[in-house]
Amino acid sequence: MGFTPYVGSGPYCYANSFATVLGAKAPSTAVIEFATSSAFGMEVINVPKSPLIFFDPYGWDPLRSFDDALEAMGWRCTEIIGKDEQNALSSLKSAVQNGPVFVGPVEMGLLKHQPNARGPIGADHYAVILGINNDIVEMHDPHGYPYATLPVQEFMAAWKTDSLGYGKSYTMRTDFKQTKVLTEEDVIRRSIPNALKHITLQAAGVDEMPPGSTANEAATKWLCNRIEVGLPTEMRAHLVYFAVQVGARRSIDAASCLSRVGFAESATVMDKIARAIGALQYPLTHKNDEAAVAILQRLGPMYDELRSVLEAEVKENATV
Repeated sequence: MGFTPYVGSGPYCYANSFATVLGAKAPSTAVIEFATSSAFGMEVINVPKSPLIFFDPYGWDPLRSFDDALEAMGWRCTEIIGKDEQNALSSLKSAVQNGPVFVGPVEMGLLKHQPNARGPIGADHYAVILGINNDIVEMHDPHGYPYATLPVQEFMAAWKTDSLGYGKSYTMRTDFKQTKVLTEEDVIRRSIPNALKHITLQAAGVDEMPPGSTANEAATKWLCNRIEVGLPTEMRAHLVYFAVQVGARRSIDAASCLSRVGFAESATVMDKIARAIGALQYPLTHKNDEAAVAILQRLGPMYDELRSVLEAEVKENATV
């Protein structure tokens, strides 16, 4: 069975913000997302009281993957972390004079230009700051709000990571410069070694996970068990409003990228993963939990299958 790449909207704030700051020389968002290795796994982070479920690799850190992706794409930038609110605002005002500034993580629930923003919800987000004038921040918010504006004090409140569980408040990236001119196929190939590290649980961050966290097939079994005893409302909302959407999107994008560089078997398995994740949307939304469990039971073994075929194709390509 062939597969059809997805073109459309979705919760792709990271890749979209990346593409915005890189400008005309940016790879496609599919290639950018692939370069972060985000599609290569599933994890349950055992945070006390409210474990987090993501269709991304065990121990995957968006901030660490930023550097990996930049290197694979042939770019560099300067990271600035504000010492406090005043220092951060001063640094941001200075940086934005030289061009768009990538900021994040920020707390999406405090970005009050979004109609549903009513307070911290623990949702990390990324955006691109375009200017600050008369105490108003202008930004491209990739959640669907180009040229959005926000009072400075409200933006600064959102720029704190207290509710997010990772990252440092007032983190920004600026001064993006291309160091190598690469084709998209070059970027994909340069990203595969990191992808392999993630699917084989050998990437940085694995040893930093909280006790009781699980990966890949074990993560699907954990979620099946949680569904069978009763999925908490906030966990179901996280899955249907975010995790499933972005998980399916990044997986089909990864399948397309793998296919472009001749990793046909890996692309086929990744497409199966994308289809399984995407198929969770309806049953989880409508609380048809028996169907959701059946899909997760099919999904689980696919991660080990992906690891196996990717390892084999990496070896094959190394001898070509």
